Amino acid sequence: MAKVTSTDITVDEVTYRVHSAGDPDGPAVLFLHGSGPGATGLSNWEAVVEEMGDRFFCLAPDMIGFGDSTHPENPPIGMRAFNLLQADTLWRLLDELDVWTVHLVGNSMGGMIAMRMALAQPGRVDTMLLMGSGGAPGLPVSPGLQHLRTFYADPSAARLRHLLETFVYDMDSLEGVVGRVVAERMPYVERDDVRRSHAAMFDAQAEPPFFTDDELAKLDHRTLCLHGRDDLIIPVQASTYLAEHLPNASLHVIPRCGHWTQIEQHDVFVHLLDSLIAGRI
Repeated sequence: MAKVTSTDITVDEVTYRVHSAGDPDGPAVLFLHGSGPGATGLSNWEAVVEEMGDRFFCLAPDMIGFGDSTHPENPPIGMRAFNLLQADTLWRLLDELDVWTVHLVGNSMGGMIAMRMALAQPGRVDTMLLMGSGGAPGLPVSPGLQHLRTFYADPSAARLRHLLETFVYDMDSLEGVVGRVVAERMPYVERDDVRRSHAAMFDAQAEPPFFTDDELAKLDHRTLCLHGRDDLIIPVQASTYLAEHLPNASLHVIPRCGHWTQIEQHDVFVHLLDSLIAGRI
């Protein structure tokens, strides 16, 4: 297993907490986490980065508005506006790290950020893995996603645990994992800057973050849309829609799996990502 290190990197007006492993001269893989309360790069990606850091330069930053990265004092309003800021500053982070081309891996909100990055600088993106990604229009908001959006109505450890239980299919086998993530995330949940970012991102009056068909048609990168069949946060129909509208996308649906594919089906996830990067998908 590769050792994960955490470093603060300042780019212009923002600072990213970057969790990384592997040789900086190797192929770069940027892991983009989702939007759950208290989410960080490590809580989403630590085990994957440890395993894949022996063959790739793996980067798993806390997104702007999350964890120990910058929380703007006057944050953008809405998921779309936040994602545009995140995409822009992530490219500047990669410039700072002398990374020109990159494989993008996005979970949920991270999938939307990956697509925003690819729209902004398509020539620098090699492949994309979109896991349980948002961004497809016309789908109803699931009860699980509504719970996530309104979490701060009662930001307790018990409510966070209840929310995270809906992220997985087989809670019996992941009891310890969910408990650990709750413990890791609660110190962030309780911070005022994290709460401010969450409120701005999920402002009910904001523009929806969905992609148009014209935008999706421009993303001709080799892409894998990966989804747990039993996802209670983002329905599997979201990845079906993206796979139908992205010009060079494949779809893989994992049975008996929820929103955290990389945790609940770790070995399958790593195998599929390896295969995508190697050109076997």
